[in-house]
Amino acid sequence: MAAREQDRGANGDGWVRCAQGHRHWGRFGAAGLLVLAGGRVLLAHRAVWSHHGGTWGIPGGARDGAESARTAALREATEETGLDTGALVVTAETVDDHGGWSYTTVHATLAGDPPPLHPTDAESTELAWVPAADVDALDLHPGFAGFWHSPDAPTH
Repeated sequence: MAAREQDRGANGDGWVRCAQGHRHWGRFGAAGLLVLAGGRVLLAHRAVWSHHGGTWGIPGGARDGAESARTAALREATEETGLDTGALVVTAETVDDHGGWSYTTVHATLAGDPPPLHPTDAESTELAWVPAADVDALDLHPGFAGFWHSPDAPTH
């Protein structure tokens, strides 16, 4: 119990190994926000210095201690894109559990036309609202590609 109390509010930045032996960012797991608006998906082109840099994925990052996946995904999206997450409707969550570490994709929709967005931190070089049918044409982050090709993706 004492360790859990120490984790509350703790910064989640840091590398961990899951039960499958993979190295992941996020001491308490990670979460990302999949936003759909007008048949388009919000994607971020990851900076080359980042893990799997140069690929496309959804805004997201490490969960802080005692932070829900939904809260983390919304916080990370705001930090990275400036998106007004108050206008979103969260529709689902998909968890990719690796044993001791998990990534949660929080699904959300935005009514109306997608707003123009620009990266608000150094983690991405550009943001784009990509037609869902064109996502496969991009060099996708491996984790996002696995999700996108799964039955949990909103296009299936």
